[in-house]
Amino acid sequence: MTSSLLMPRGRAREGTAEATGSTAPTRILDWQHPRVTALLGRIDLPDTADPAHQSAALRQAHQWITENVRPVYSVQDERPVSQVLSRGRGSCSQRLAVLESVARASGVATRVRGLLVDGSFWYPRFPRLRGLVPHQVVLAWPEFHLDAPSPWLTVSELFGDLDELSHHGGGGFTNAGPETLFEALSRTAVDWDGAAACPSNGAACDLSAHVLADLGHFDSRDALFARHGQTLCGPARLLAEPVLGRRSAGA
Repeated sequence: MTSSLLMPRGRAREGTAEATGSTAPTRILDWQHPRVTALLGRIDLPDTADPAHQSAALRQAHQWITENVRPVYSVQDERPVSQVLSRGRGSCSQRLAVLESVARASGVATRVRGLLVDGSFWYPRFPRLRGLVPHQVVLAWPEFHLDAPSPWLTVSELFGDLDELSHHGGGGFTNAGPETLFEALSRTAVDWDGAAACPSNGAACDLSAHVLADLGHFDSRDALFARHGQTLCGPARLLAEPVLGRRSAGA
């Protein structure tokens, strides 16, 4: 059974919002910080607004983050990207924020879709602590503004069409073991809407059953968290972060 004891109070996590996205730096997406600009020097950023080149640069950034930012269970979703890079470790949410910062710094506008995901989705990672897993997890799922034919590219489709990804070998994402959502993006479909044609062998590419509510789109993850809060309340984050913020995902 999941828990609501550690969640913020007074938050009505319902409804939808719409957003046009932005390339501007924010408190979380502080891409003008020297640590972020140093990262940009390691990535082959496109000189043009060609969508193919832009998406290729984002895939390259994803690979760099995968190899250089260790996955941990940090619960501080509002940690600035520059601090994540300084620590060399981050949660899925924090590493996705690094990817968004790279996009904005290269002139690609980003926005996030807010999803409320059932806490039971994380049971495989915390089999002995299920009673402490929040019953709702606020997830900021990025989208990148590219040119036609599809202006907004979700991070789920960064490595290809969802139908194609769903049929790659290795199965879908199980949220167990060392692989996190961030790594899974490069090899399988991560489908929150049940839109992909998943194989009949039961590969876990369709994650829509875990979505409790669609909160709509926001200009930045800062705006999403300002309106709906983070998954855990402040005191819970303060107590959990020293332990979970260093624990490797899958450990």
